[in-house]
Amino acid sequence: MSTVSRAQVEATLRQFTDPHLDQDPVSAGCLREVDIQGGKVRVRLELGYAAGLFKAGWAQMLKMALENLDGVDSAEVQVDCVIEAHKAQEQVPALTNVKNIIAVASGKGGVGKSTTAANLALALAREGARVGILDADIYGPSQGIMFGIPEGTRPKVRDQKFFIPLEAHGVQVMSMAFLTDDNTPVVWRGPMVSGALIQLITQTAWDDLDYLVVDMPPGTGDIQLTLAQKVPVAGAVIVTTPQDLALLDAKKGVEMFRKVNIPVLGVVENMAVHICSNCGHAEHLFGEGGGEKLAAQYGVELLASLPLSMAIRMQSDGGKPTTIADPESQIAMIYQQAARCVGARIALSDQAATAMPNITISDD
Repeated sequence: MSTVSRAQVEATLRQFTDPHLDQDPVSAGCLREVDIQGGKVRVRLELGYAAGLFKAGWAQMLKMALENLDGVDSAEVQVDCVIEAHKAQEQVPALTNVKNIIAVASGKGGVGKSTTAANLALALAREGARVGILDADIYGPSQGIMFGIPEGTRPKVRDQKFFIPLEAHGVQVMSMAFLTDDNTPVVWRGPMVSGALIQLITQTAWDDLDYLVVDMPPGTGDIQLTLAQKVPVAGAVIVTTPQDLALLDAKKGVEMFRKVNIPVLGVVENMAVHICSNCGHAEHLFGEGGGEKLAAQYGVELLASLPLSMAIRMQSDGGKPTTIADPESQIAMIYQQAARCVGARIALSDQAATAMPNITISDD
């Protein structure tokens, strides 16, 4: 009986593409170990992103392929998720106990940015990551409501300096709303808001996070630029609707992050289509294909295209966003796929950095 070689094992693995990395596991640098003992083959892969709901099926698919190789009696494929720290701005100090910061932003309000941020955070947590969410929208904080945190709940303070984040649905949550009265508007100028946000981020005692999702204020002004320049962000997600006005503002958001050298991880399009609950008729109320065009224009990924759905609104208002209220629904699966792709795009930033050429100057 012929003996299988490592080259054959790698060639088999190269036939399969990780849908989140858009590469085979060998080319993506995920292969960590190949152990061949006669007809027994053991392979260990390491994913750099949270994929708890994906890795078992991925391992089973690769196992079946390896067992079809001549000379293989049995195969074992182990898939681990190991999330490393990343930040786009080298000059900005890393945040204590936070590996990766994801900014969720939009050029304008009313496009479902906060709903996207909440579901993204919950989806990453469902994939097995340690996740926090910071509600940076000081003028209209809403994450407390979305996470079902009762009005008037206040964070504890440690050492008279650090806020202990609240926890809901397995996610650490911090918001200016926890420090102010819900009925009292915050009437601050831009520099005051920027200072308060930096304090919130740096003086919250985050507990060993793989990902911190920051629900950014809408717009591209002083507050957003301050956050982008002083917080070690790994990447940004841009939220829009297909409407032309929303797309114009979303483009400004993309350009802002590009100017401060923060990679745009992808675009989420909300309210893409409305499906009548009575007759099933589909209608594009706000236009069609806008998110896809925006993603294509800037060479980024369309992470998700979500419908105008009453369920999304009701579940968020009820303190249980779709990802956990109805985890087996089609909409929840879209959020899960988007969360894995966001994590994968951050993990791939290491490859992009490695691919940059080294330029040397000599006197020759």
